[in-house]
Amino acid sequence: MDEVRGKVRDTMHSQREGEAKVLAIVETGLHRFGAVAFHAARELGLETVFLTRDMELYAHAPAVLDAVRDARATVFTDTSAPDRVIAELRRLQASVGLRGVYSSTDYSMAVAAAAARALGLPGLDPQAALNARNKRRTRELCAKAGVPVPRWSVALTEREAVAAAREFGLPCVVKPMTEAGSLGVRLCRDEAALLAAFHAIADVPTDFRGQPREPGALVEEYLVGPEVSVESLTWGGRTVVLGVTDKVLGPHPYFVELGETFPSLLPPALVEECAAVAVAALDALGHDFGAAHVEVRLTADGPRLIEVNARMGGAQITRLVRESTGLDMPREIIRMHTGDTPELSFRTTAAAVSRYVTAPAAGRVEAVHGLDLARRVPGVLDVAVDAAPGDEARVPTDNVDVVGHVVTRAATSGEAVRMADAALGQIALQIGTSGA
Repeated sequence: MDEVRGKVRDTMHSQREGEAKVLAIVETGLHRFGAVAFHAARELGLETVFLTRDMELYAHAPAVLDAVRDARATVFTDTSAPDRVIAELRRLQASVGLRGVYSSTDYSMAVAAAAARALGLPGLDPQAALNARNKRRTRELCAKAGVPVPRWSVALTEREAVAAAREFGLPCVVKPMTEAGSLGVRLCRDEAALLAAFHAIADVPTDFRGQPREPGALVEEYLVGPEVSVESLTWGGRTVVLGVTDKVLGPHPYFVELGETFPSLLPPALVEECAAVAVAALDALGHDFGAAHVEVRLTADGPRLIEVNARMGGAQITRLVRESTGLDMPREIIRMHTGDTPELSFRTTAAAVSRYVTAPAAGRVEAVHGLDLARRVPGVLDVAVDAAPGDEARVPTDNVDVVGHVVTRAATSGEAVRMADAALGQIALQIGTSGA
C-alpha cells in the first residue's frame, strides 16, 4: 500500500499532456469486481486516476490494489463530499485530457454523477443517482409511478418498527436505506429479531464506507419467490435490456448472493415481465444514462421490485453477460462515460453461471482444498479463491464475506448450472475454530 501512497503526486503539472485520455474513478467495489473498470479503461487506451478516502478500505482486495498501482495517480479526498471531489477533478482537468468520471460502487454513484455534471462530462442525471441510492426514495417514486413494490415503511422508533411489522405480517424484512451488498438486510421472524435488526441499523450513524446514514430503518413486507436481476444499458434515450439473471441466495435471516445464472431459466413470458418492471422502475427514477442492475422478485402476484442499482451488476455478472452474449459491459460503459459511442448489439449464444465460495465456519483458514479438481469439471472457465491460510474466516452474513468464485459456460443454462454446482462441490475451506 505504501507504493500506492507514493503515487499521489503533483507531477501531472510537470508536463502538459492535454492529449492524454484520462478516466477518473471515484472509489470502487471490493473483491475482484473493483478492478473491472480499471481493466476496461486500460483496454480502451485510457489512463486512470483513482480518488479515494482511504486505501485501507481495499487492504484485503489485492485485485484492486494491483489495479490502483497501475493508475496514473491516486488522490486522497473526502469522496462523500461532491464539492471536494469536483475541486480535485477541476485541478486534474486543467492539466490532462479528463474524459470522464465513473464509479462502480453504490456508495459513490451519486458523487460521481454530480462531478460529471459539474465538469460537463457524460453521466447519469445526479438526481436519478440519488433516487436509486436511497431505497426509501426508490420506493416512493416507484409506488407513485405504479411500479409494483412491497409494502414498506420507514421506522424511526421501536414502536414504528413493530407497528409496520404487525401491519405487513411476520416474517418481514428490515434493511438500511443506503447500504449495498445486502449489508444489514435481515429477515425477521419475530418481534425480538425485528428490534435487534432495527437497532443494528438505526443505532449506527454511518454506513459501511463511513458516510452518514439516513435516520431509522426500512421495514418491508417479505416477498416470497425466486429473485432475479435485470441487466441493462441506457444510451441516447433508449434502455437496452441485455437479459435477466437468476440469483441464488443463502439461508435466512441473511440475503447473501451465492450464485447467478445468465440467461435466466425462467420462461420467456416471465423474463419479459421482469424486464418490464425493471424498465418502469428506471423510468420512475429518471435513469437516463449508463448501466443498471435492477433486482426483482417473482411472487404469486407477479414480479415486484426489490431495488434499483444505477451501476453494472457486481461480482461475476458482467463476466456471465460477456460469456453468454459477447457484449463486454465494462468496456461499453467506460466508452459511454468518456464520450464515445458504445456498441450495444449482441446475440445470446450460450449460457454462463457463477457460484461463490464461502467459509463453512468462523475461525482461521488452515487450507484450501479442491481447486485443481474444480478446474477439471467440464465447462469451467475460472476458479479463484482469495482466502489463504492464516486469514480470518466468517460465516457469511452479506456479500462482503464471499471469498471466491467458480464460473462455467455451456450451451444451455441448465447445463452450466450443473457444471458450476459440481465444480463448487470440489472446493473446501479447512477452518480451525479453536479460539474463534
